Amino acid sequence: MDKLIIEGGVPLKGEVAVSGSKNAALPILFACLLPQGEVKLTNVPRLRDIVTTLKLLELLGCRTNFEGDTVTVERMSVHTEAPYDLVKTMRASVLCLGPLLALAGEAKVALPGGCAIGARPVDLHIAALERMGAVFELETGYISARCNRLKGAHITFDFPTVGGAENLMMAAVLAEGETILENAAREPEVADLANFLNACGAKISGHGTSVIRIQGTPSLTATSYRVMPDRIEAGTYLIASAITDGEVCCRDCPVPELDALIFKMRTMGLWIEEADECVVVRRHGELVGVDVVTQPYPGFPTDMQAQLMALMSVSKGAGSIEEKIFENRFMHVPELNRLGANIKLKGRTAVVRGVDHLVGAPVMASDLRASASLVLAALVARGATEIQRIYHLDRGYEKMESKLGALGARIKRVSE
Repeated sequence: MDKLIIEGGVPLKGEVAVSGSKNAALPILFACLLPQGEVKLTNVPRLRDIVTTLKLLELLGCRTNFEGDTVTVERMSVHTEAPYDLVKTMRASVLCLGPLLALAGEAKVALPGGCAIGARPVDLHIAALERMGAVFELETGYISARCNRLKGAHITFDFPTVGGAENLMMAAVLAEGETILENAAREPEVADLANFLNACGAKISGHGTSVIRIQGTPSLTATSYRVMPDRIEAGTYLIASAITDGEVCCRDCPVPELDALIFKMRTMGLWIEEADECVVVRRHGELVGVDVVTQPYPGFPTDMQAQLMALMSVSKGAGSIEEKIFENRFMHVPELNRLGANIKLKGRTAVVRGVDHLVGAPVMASDLRASASLVLAALVARGATEIQRIYHLDRGYEKMESKLGALGARIKRVSE
């Protein structure tokens, strides 16, 4: 098992290229089950979850290839079971449910795994697909579903669910009639999936808003498509520049999709400017704490609260972070406190009081974004920090130690 050793105290300087979005690439890869012919995707990040998804697509009957940042997928046949051995590590695997029902009228998918950050129930997916005519059974850790051709339906989600919107869009593009999704997730990754499906011949409108309309079509045709850049990776590197008092230029940074984060960073006292296809972050002086409440997009992203917490831990004064999306998403707090941070939890709110400095220590990652927050804290801590269980990090950040090393960070990966 690998770990990272980071010697803090170096201001990061230079340019970093933002990779393609994991959270956009995963649903688009599952959507590659739907069209006839070979799909070519570019700007795909080389991550563990991507490789796992390609293995799953091969089991489901696809031929795949991954070279550089380019993936090709062609459906050769249709197999309808997603086994536990692959599904257990990755929450996104449930996204094969909609495409398989649309294509084959049946699916057997193991209940998914992923980061243990809280309940992300698949019952919303199931209830919505039942409205379209699917019949479900839950048995021995598997979701089994059958249907004749799915039929369009008017579906209102209890709350915006990214995976639910994605699964339903993929199911609805080949369904009979029109499907309307109300209170739908507005995340850019949902819109990117819709744009890909439309490029294949689907008829989807309203993506990026809370009402998405899908008119079913008999078939889709393969296309070439570029995956959007990763807004969470970009935000993480913006904070890496800020926390080390450096000056990093982020290339291919999706600025509009980071509006909520950039607003909070500017409120803290950071100077952020777009120049020459780059976003540059600098400090104006001392940073101050802010109050944050995580919300569905376009609110402040839950996937950035751990990273912002690391920055707030070395800012002046106090601030708070209220987590309204996932109930277990503060597992990084004890580890940040091990580095000298002053963070206290009360229910789903973390109160962060800035300290003069952090000190390196052994810490352990609990989930993907928690891993990133520990890396950020280690970059500014005095002395060396060892971060264990970084396999979480590898699920969402492409070549992070290489990218940070190129900016001047003293960071190395060690196999235990």
